[in-house]
Amino acid sequence: MGSIDGTRPSLVVSAGMSTYDIAVLPGDGIAPEVVAEAQRVLDAAAGPVLNYREHPCGANCYLETGDPLPPATVEACRDTDAVLLGAMGLPDVRWPDGTEMRPQVDLRFLLDLYAGVRPIYLYAEHHSPLKGYGAGDIDFIILRENVEGLFASMNGGIQVRDETAVDSMVITRSGTERISEYAFKLAADRQAERAANQRGARETHVTCVDKANVFKSMAFFRHVFDGVAAGTDIHADHAYVDAMSLHLVRRPESYDVMVTENMYGDILSDLGAGLVGGLGMAPSGDIGVDAAVFQPSHGTAPDIVGQGIANPTATILSAAMMLRWLGHRHDDASAIAAAGRIDVAVTEVLIEPGTGTPDIGGTMKTEELGRAIAAAATH
Repeated sequence: MGSIDGTRPSLVVSAGMSTYDIAVLPGDGIAPEVVAEAQRVLDAAAGPVLNYREHPCGANCYLETGDPLPPATVEACRDTDAVLLGAMGLPDVRWPDGTEMRPQVDLRFLLDLYAGVRPIYLYAEHHSPLKGYGAGDIDFIILRENVEGLFASMNGGIQVRDETAVDSMVITRSGTERISEYAFKLAADRQAERAANQRGARETHVTCVDKANVFKSMAFFRHVFDGVAAGTDIHADHAYVDAMSLHLVRRPESYDVMVTENMYGDILSDLGAGLVGGLGMAPSGDIGVDAAVFQPSHGTAPDIVGQGIANPTATILSAAMMLRWLGHRHDDASAIAAAGRIDVAVTEVLIEPGTGTPDIGGTMKTEELGRAIAAAATH
């Protein structure tokens, strides 16, 4: 998924193995527990050498230092090869205006991580609340424009006394063009991968999800999308965001790559996660031209901290996304192969009913599941 983002020469050690510096932001709540299992699996997958360097960030960092995202952490993320990030924020640690600490979102803006890639994939039939869907039948990507839309008002909304509050939707031509171009390149990559792996005849297409029938900003988003679509040979279509909420529940197999405004993508990606076992099964990558951050889509779940029942799968799959992005960025076959081993390992471990953590109907502990996937990834 990083193949469209320019290239930098990879670092090579004397043995011929690539090596990368990975900034690790362990996060709050359950995040350190699941990040530890992702690192376990990365090491077991026998890909490139990964040098982990932890940096403080999050609500607990704010309590300790007065800053949830220290400048030194931002610079470390900017200068490293990739970032593995745990969930951040705690419900009782808030700014004076009532909003929670959100350093992971701030980081997207600071590093211009414009492409929010949210894969939704069903690994086992018993994970889905929908009847009749087996492993691989649900397989689509929600692509969020990550630094515009309603989130652009995050630090600039207006509140007048205790009476009125206003946030604005911001859509630019350049921002919409680059996320649309990313969507079509992503679809083309998926098409090529399916052809190479003989994975059936699923239609490759990109769906623009908007509310163009009501909002001028969304009509503009669609107009710019259509301009990009006209220059490709990938099929393009449209859907209103409210209708898409219905379609994803009734026929999720109909979709391949969806591109949407920031807030709409945030909402739909949670809905999508619900189709495949919940947020514990939902990885993500926030990708820009010069940097990328990989993290689970779930939150910090402070109610289960220390119980050993958090699902590490989303973080493990995010780590696999990181390897694949590094592999494409540096033309590193070892990283791409290791990512593939992790994907296969997750399938092998979770395909049987009763495996996994309690959120997906299993009885395994966090570390137990991490160790099982790590063992499978060494095959």
